[in-house]
Amino acid sequence: MSASLLDLVRPDLRGFAGYSSARSAKVQGEVWLNANESPWANPADPSASCRRYPAPQPPALREALASLYGCAPEQLLIGRGSDEAIDLLVRALCRPGRDAVVVTPPVFGMYAVSARLQDAPLREVPLRDGPEGLQADIDAIIEAAKASGARLVFLCSPSNPAGSGIALADVERAARALQGQALVVVDEAYVEFADQASATSLLGQHENLAVLRTLSKAHALAAARIGCVIAAPELIAVLRALQAPYPVPQPCADLALAALAPEALARTAERVAEVRRERERLQVALSKVPGVRRVYPSQGNFVLVRFEDAESAWQALLAAGVVVRDQRAAPQLGDALRISIGTPEENTRVLAALGVRQEVAA
Repeated sequence: MSASLLDLVRPDLRGFAGYSSARSAKVQGEVWLNANESPWANPADPSASCRRYPAPQPPALREALASLYGCAPEQLLIGRGSDEAIDLLVRALCRPGRDAVVVTPPVFGMYAVSARLQDAPLREVPLRDGPEGLQADIDAIIEAAKASGARLVFLCSPSNPAGSGIALADVERAARALQGQALVVVDEAYVEFADQASATSLLGQHENLAVLRTLSKAHALAAARIGCVIAAPELIAVLRALQAPYPVPQPCADLALAALAPEALARTAERVAEVRRERERLQVALSKVPGVRRVYPSQGNFVLVRFEDAESAWQALLAAGVVVRDQRAAPQLGDALRISIGTPEENTRVLAALGVRQEVAA
């Protein structure tokens, strides 16, 4: 790790080796008696697929994810969704009570939760509401990070719940401006639904950049909790030392690997395309609904909608058996609901609940 990147890691964690599990030992044998595992399978698991502890970073899954995301396996750490990666980054880089975290509300709440748990000061740079939607103010973000001595800057792109993306040129500008001071983390949980390319293409030029990815959204594996952080190999090694011994359950790893097979990826691509088509249909239809103030542009698998009477819209949807995300407690969104893109039939049901009658295309 270069000196500038090493300087971002908490001094007390530089060189920290973490816990060495039985599966971490580089030994070979036929009779494995080094992890205090049961010698028999559980009756519910006749194939004994879960009798032994799993590999901390399943090699085949790591290779498959690296291939999917266009990076080297050593640049990638698998964890429990993006949430674990966020927590690891805050713990690795932020000294309690001292090193700040910059976020852009309204945005995914786990950045602030992880900062609070680490007692890291939180600096908020609100998204700016304009003709193109709720957009990140990169100049203000850079200024806030420098003024607060931040160690981490989280850029959610596409942003949740705003739906807006951040141009790679702006990501690069932030990384360049904060080189040697802060790690810029681009959360790309929804990038499969976006028009923009991934920020992983910038990793070779900016070592103070990290990217978060997940199989929870486009790949329909939310319950499997498979996500990853992609960054410089030296930073990945630091994060691995902080991670729990066995972060990837074997059934989840097997399921994820199957989901990354060519046939499964092709089907996923078809479904992503359908979500994009349905997103456009929903945006156009919702914009014509009486009482809708604004339907925001979206690069995600959801739309953010402002209502003249959000409570009435909320209750109408509930009465129709439709549950959406109430955003009214979020900054700047006191009149807004976030609606995930469902199947064509589900989206038509949303519109019907709000007074729009549409037939689902055959």
